[in-house]
Amino acid sequence: MAIKHNQKLVNNHFRKDWQRRVRTHFDQPGKKASRRTARQVKAAAVAPRPVDRLRPIVRCPTIKYNRKVRAGRGFTLTELKEAGISRHFAPTIGIAVDHRRQNLSEESLTVNVARLKAYKDRVIVLPRRSNAPKKGDTKTDLAKVQRATLISSAMPIAPVDLAVKEIKKSDMPKPIEGGAYAKLRMARSNARYQGARDKRARDKAEAETAKK
Repeated sequence: MAIKHNQKLVNNHFRKDWQRRVRTHFDQPGKKASRRTARQVKAAAVAPRPVDRLRPIVRCPTIKYNRKVRAGRGFTLTELKEAGISRHFAPTIGIAVDHRRQNLSEESLTVNVARLKAYKDRVIVLPRRSNAPKKGDTKTDLAKVQRATLISSAMPIAPVDLAVKEIKKSDMPKPIEGGAYAKLRMARSNARYQGARDKRARDKAEAETAKK
């Protein structure tokens, strides 16, 4: 309950030692340099492999953002199967796998399968031991190979066209005679009474047959 008049303040905490608890970010430029150095060290450690993994193209959630596309967590098992890649072999060649995600449209399945096949054609699998190559390893000279530090840069996700397009008046659909509302109501009514009308016609035909 609030105090109404100009009375004495109750036991409030106005003498907090805020200077001891305040957070500063004076190390921001130094942290930026540290992160960059860490990325360079990681890239050198995993070379000639890229630092990141291949991610699928997914739609952003909710009606507000579903016109945009972005990188997803991983490819579905269906997409890997359609592309001819084993679910256990995929992570070993830099493909992210998400067994929980599902394909709810043919469009997403087709786009991601094409992305997997394009990556499969470009990827070079080097043998663990140069003197004992295994099945599926690529026999090539490393000096002639074009390397990519980031897969996201080598195979970027192109944004979809969000621009508003104008169409000609002749391209617009012709108006429905009598209006769309009346047309839908008539179709609904015909579907509702179709059984009764068929039964009435059938009974009439049977009655005429019985008279003969």
